Amino acid sequence: MTQWSDYSTGERIQFLRGRDVSQVQLAHMTGLSVATIQSAEQDRRLTLPTLMALSDALGADISVIQGQQAPRRKMAQDDRKMVRALSSAVHDTAAGILPETAEPVTLDELTAATARCWELYWKGRYVEAGAVCAPFLISAAAYLREQPADARTGGWAVLADAYRISAYVANLIGVRDLAYAAIGHAQVAADRSADEMRSALVASGRSWVYLRDARLSDALKLAERSATAIEPRFSSATPAELTAYGSHINFAAVVASRMGNKELAADYLSQSHATGARMTREHRAHGTLFGPVSATTQAVGINLSLGQTGKALKLIDSIHDEDTSALPKAAQNRFQMDKALALADARLWDRSLDTLEAALREVPDWARHQTLPSVIAEKVGNGSTARLRRVHKLIGMRPPIDGGFARATGKTAL
Repeated sequence: MTQWSDYSTGERIQFLRGRDVSQVQLAHMTGLSVATIQSAEQDRRLTLPTLMALSDALGADISVIQGQQAPRRKMAQDDRKMVRALSSAVHDTAAGILPETAEPVTLDELTAATARCWELYWKGRYVEAGAVCAPFLISAAAYLREQPADARTGGWAVLADAYRISAYVANLIGVRDLAYAAIGHAQVAADRSADEMRSALVASGRSWVYLRDARLSDALKLAERSATAIEPRFSSATPAELTAYGSHINFAAVVASRMGNKELAADYLSQSHATGARMTREHRAHGTLFGPVSATTQAVGINLSLGQTGKALKLIDSIHDEDTSALPKAAQNRFQMDKALALADARLWDRSLDTLEAALREVPDWARHQTLPSVIAEKVGNGSTARLRRVHKLIGMRPPIDGGFARATGKTAL
C-alpha cells in the first residue's frame, strides 16, 4: 500500500489542493503566480516562502506537504484550515497571547456567540462551528482580560463554554490532541467560574474525549462522577437541571454499553428514561438537549452496543418521525445511523441500505465526520449491489473489486 511519504512533494500538493481547487485558484489564494504553482506541483522549484504560502492556503502543516506526516483522514481543505485556526486560538488564548487587534465585547454578545456555536454544532455543521469558535475564543479571552480581578466569574464561564465547544468539534473530527488541550483549558476556566454545573459539564466532555480515545474505564469513572455531581432532587428540579442530568446519565449508559456491562447500562438507562418521563418534552439547556424522545432514541444505540438488536428494533418501531422532529439535526442524523445499523444486524440488508443512503444524501457534510456509515457498509453482507456501491461512493469507501460483499461476523466496535 502506497504511503503518504512515497509521493513526491508536488504530488502531495496536488492531493491537498484537490479537484475543487484549480491551479489558478490556488495561485489567487496564495498570492503566487500560476507558473510558481505549476513548478511546485511538478517538483521543479519550491522555495521556503512558496512552501509557507502553500501551507497557509491549503491549511496543512509544512511537515504534511513534505511528507513527514500524513494528512488527517478524510479531512478536506476547509476542515484543515478550520483546525489550524482553532488550534491557534485554543493554544494562544490559554497562553495569554492575543492579537493586537483583539477588541473586547460585551458579555451579552459573548453569550449570543455561545448560542450560535451550539446551534451550528447541533445542526451537524462542525466546520462552521469550529470556524466561529476561533474568533469567539479570542473575544472571550479579550473580555476576561479587561475585567477587574473581583468580577471575572462571568468571563471565566463564557471562556469555559468556548473551550468546551472547541473540544467537542476537535473530538468529533478526530483531532484528539486538540480536543484534550481544549477540554483541559475548559476545566480550568469552569473551575474559576465557581459554577459547579459548568464544571460537571466540562468533566462529562472530557469523558467523551476518553471514550473516543478508547479509554473506556477512565471514561466511565468520569461520566459517573459527573452525573452524581449534578443529580437533582426530582421533586424540585428545574427543566435545565433535568436536561443536564439526563444527558449525563445517558452518556454513562453509553460508556457502560461500550464496555459490555449490561447490568450497569440497564441501570443508567432506567434513570435516563425516568428523567425523560419527568420532563414530558425535550428541553435545551447548557449546550445540550434532553427529554423523553432523546432518552428513547439514544437507548437504540446503547442496546446495539450490547448486541441486543431485538430491543433496539422494538424501540425503533415505537419512535415516529413527528417525535424525532423535536431533536436537533445531529441527533436525528445519529438516530438514522443507529436505525440502519440495527437493520443491518437483523440482516435486513436492503432496508438498512435504504435508510443509510437516504441519510447520507440528506446530510453529506455531517456524514463525512462519522465512522458509523462505513461500519454499516461493512456489515451489510447481501443486498442490492448497485445500492451498496452508491453508499460506498457517498462515504468515500472503495467498493470491493469482485462486486461481492462479505458478511461481517461478530461485533464491530463503534
